[in-house]
Amino acid sequence: MVVCTMDGLNGFCRDCLTPQSTRQRRCSSCGGPRIVRHKELFQLSLAHIDCDAFYASVEKRDNPELANKPVIVGGGRRGVVSTCCYIARINGVRSAMPMFKALQACPDAVVVKPRMNVYSEVGKQVREMMRSLTPSVEPLSIDEAFLDLAGTERLHGGPAALTLAKFAREVEKEIGITVSVGLAPNKFLAKVASDFEKPRGFSVIGAEEAYDFLGGQPVSLIWGVGKAMQKRLHADKIRMISDLQKADENDLIRRYGSMGQHLSRLARGQDHRKVESRAGAKSVSSETTFNKDMATSEQLVPILRRQSERVAERLKNKHIAGQTVVLKLKTADFKSRTRNTTLPDPTQLADRMFQVGRTMLEKELDGTRFRLLGIGVSDLQSDETADPGDLIDSGATKRAAAERAMDKVRGKFGGEAVELGLTFGTRRPRETPEKPDND
Repeated sequence: MVVCTMDGLNGFCRDCLTPQSTRQRRCSSCGGPRIVRHKELFQLSLAHIDCDAFYASVEKRDNPELANKPVIVGGGRRGVVSTCCYIARINGVRSAMPMFKALQACPDAVVVKPRMNVYSEVGKQVREMMRSLTPSVEPLSIDEAFLDLAGTERLHGGPAALTLAKFAREVEKEIGITVSVGLAPNKFLAKVASDFEKPRGFSVIGAEEAYDFLGGQPVSLIWGVGKAMQKRLHADKIRMISDLQKADENDLIRRYGSMGQHLSRLARGQDHRKVESRAGAKSVSSETTFNKDMATSEQLVPILRRQSERVAERLKNKHIAGQTVVLKLKTADFKSRTRNTTLPDPTQLADRMFQVGRTMLEKELDGTRFRLLGIGVSDLQSDETADPGDLIDSGATKRAAAERAMDKVRGKFGGEAVELGLTFGTRRPRETPEKPDND
């Protein structure tokens, strides 16, 4: 189904899906105001889908009394905001804000402790619905993903835009939360578009308009430009993306290294990355079988650290991350124990896996002797949103920086160039052969 209007715009109503052939603001069939129009609407097939205020939306779904109240999901008064609903955002609350500041801005807010297991399950439901549209689904986090619907027009009986609008309606009806859709020629522009009209947004950035549109945006819009990079760019009098568009790419590379090329190309709306489904791998893990059974923290913790480093190395090499840390143990009498912890954000850092795994391991150390120990991560996704800075545990942020510095040294001089004292002597136990990622 393709709709071409006299003014060159394609469009349909997102509520009843009726084609729209004029510029009037309301649907000619149902009278609804949610009409999407764009010249390239039915030519584009790459999308970014993002659940709206995901954690808070799940809490409101499960507790209807919260429907019209400002909701903050996060720790206690001394913690930080994991996320919040749009009512709270209107009052000035933001993700990662210290809780006491959030409650100063919105004293009527209802604070709810995170339920990561519930969020993970809902996220999986949404992802399975995405995969019913196309096998080309690349998750970025528990609540967002890229989709490439190229070639699915016959399967779904219409263009990608219409299929995505139907999907958004079905998620709202079947799961009880809402999503926003960004449709564009590439991943960068699609992710930018999905942020435009939240919640329940559906925005399009076409190839023809991308350059001019980007020129009017601040450099902070570009993925990877955080506060430190903004400061460097501002010092060089680069504040708007138009300033990057005017700059010579080679000059940007001389100033900022590989980041300079990244800035130059995204500023022009150029992004050639494909949607990578990674559907074949569900987890990455490392396991060790011992010659002699072990039971103490002194014996097991150093091995756990080494395993965490191996898993992290594989994740970093594949540019993926995992949101659930999984600990595996096998007792001397061959009984298996599996424990898991779902994180607020995906990780590919050995230190983060190790710290979570160690907590789970120490709960199992009751004198039982073990013949196997393993650690890994599941809920695999892109590493683009992995391991944000920890606002509560400054030590974790420092350890993460130290780990990345060690990675650079190991990359240059070899895997054994840098060792932690904790991991000395952990190479000798007989190990199971390295397994491929679990299918």
